[in-house]
Amino acid sequence: MRIVALVAALDHVCARYRIAAYRVHFERAGHQLVLRPMPRYWLTRWALGRDLPLADAVILQRRLLPAWQLRLLRRQARRLIFDFDDAVFLRDSYDPRGLLCRRRLDDFVATIQTADAVVAGNDWLRDQALRWTLTRRVYVIPTCVNPRLYPLARHDDPAVVRLAWIGSSSTLQGLARIRPILERLGAAFPQLRLQIICDRSLSLTHLPVDFRPWTQATETHDLAAADIGISWLPDDDWSRGKCGLKVLQYMAAGLPVVANPIGVQQHLVQPGVTGFLARDPEEWVAAVGTLVRDPHLRCRLGRAGRQVVEKHYDVRDGVARWLEVLRGCEGLEPGQSRRSA
Repeated sequence: MRIVALVAALDHVCARYRIAAYRVHFERAGHQLVLRPMPRYWLTRWALGRDLPLADAVILQRRLLPAWQLRLLRRQARRLIFDFDDAVFLRDSYDPRGLLCRRRLDDFVATIQTADAVVAGNDWLRDQALRWTLTRRVYVIPTCVNPRLYPLARHDDPAVVRLAWIGSSSTLQGLARIRPILERLGAAFPQLRLQIICDRSLSLTHLPVDFRPWTQATETHDLAAADIGISWLPDDDWSRGKCGLKVLQYMAAGLPVVANPIGVQQHLVQPGVTGFLARDPEEWVAAVGTLVRDPHLRCRLGRAGRQVVEKHYDVRDGVARWLEVLRGCEGLEPGQSRRSA
């Protein structure tokens, strides 16, 4: 099949992890994959579809299009697959207007009902999609990583223990929300440092911060230079739509993880096996303190996390699921799923 994936940008994290990472595997299976960035302004988007009828399948990733553009895309795409790994039908946790947005929900419903197949990044997102469609072609493909690209953390410096946080400036707001916890950790454990891998940093009083500007070339090595990965999410539906990429990256690098039990984090982090789940400041201090004091425990939990990634969240597992989606679409005549729904 010739597949065209319409993505936000070629370097967007979702395009890299959920589409581009599978290109070589698609080619080995006899498919051709082309990634095409979506124009930012709607006046130029209409031209996107001029050659789409030549593709056997079009993957629309995350983007919710206005009704007229969605109709145009539907007419031009022989088979349309919608892939999403966020609660795109909501505003994010940090929007002062709140989560609910009627326009986004209407566009999401229209997209779900128009697509021939839907690929969701986790079970919660799948259930949201199933609320609005009669088709059975709703699949779950978790975000996956390539563990072979990640060197393993060594945990060999007894004088310094580094917490790692990786993400974008938009999600750095979540880290800022637990500033009191971070300050408390810094005051309790003088050997602790926070390594932020991002496009901007955060300033703290009691916890020294080492800023590592994010680049694709250095992110895996920066993670391997740390000792403990941390993640915190607000308790809301936007967070339940998250697919746990940063946690998977920590685990791939052999870092034990401390996270709050929200969304997929409560499934990825197995207490006492791959890390610890912490709900309140006392649990955060206890979890981080346990790992700070015991480098052998950090190593053991980190290696266990790496094994979980290798067994369940390797790109080779993800591509097997994508090939199943494509096989299901190959048997469809153009628009068949839409007509049957």
